[in-house]
Amino acid sequence: MITGIILASGFSRRMKKDKLLIKVDGESIIERVIKACINSKLDNVILVYRSKEVKEIGEKYNIKTIYNKDAYLGQSQALKLGMNEAIEANDYMFLVGDQPFLTSEIINILIEEYNNSHLPILVPYYNGIRGMPMLISSIFKEELLKITGDKGGRDIVEDNIFRVKKVYIKEEKLGMDIDRPEDLDLLNMNKK
Repeated sequence: MITGIILASGFSRRMKKDKLLIKVDGESIIERVIKACINSKLDNVILVYRSKEVKEIGEKYNIKTIYNKDAYLGQSQALKLGMNEAIEANDYMFLVGDQPFLTSEIINILIEEYNNSHLPILVPYYNGIRGMPMLISSIFKEELLKITGDKGGRDIVEDNIFRVKKVYIKEEKLGMDIDRPEDLDLLNMNKK
């Protein structure tokens, strides 16, 4: 069972407004990510949120929502909350809430590649650049639960590099995330 955990409880400090609520083609970025997840082959989807507006979008799609009261501790806190809720998961797909062009097709390709590889970690590369979402087997659960600060499973990937399936996706835009005001210009260019 693969559980998708959407990490959506950051503070958007570089953007200076909640980037997850920015509209792309009439939908908020977080809604686009949620729809990609629920229309994919993920067995379960969990949304870890901080803002009420993000929670309401998750509830609209009947997915499990978890409030991250300790969001100031960094991305690792959201990761742990999601994992602790995903009791039956054999594998975790960690997604970020700020990838407006992520599709259910990409998620399905990553799941298929992961299942066929028999390796416990999968990382996508968009036009050669490492990105998200990443898949990690629950065999790393204890190590993942020890992560602290504003990072996800990066250290586990680097410590187990020979156990990582790399999936190369040519179209860089599919892995694009939105962090800074300048990214909005790229976002508008990439919509075409």
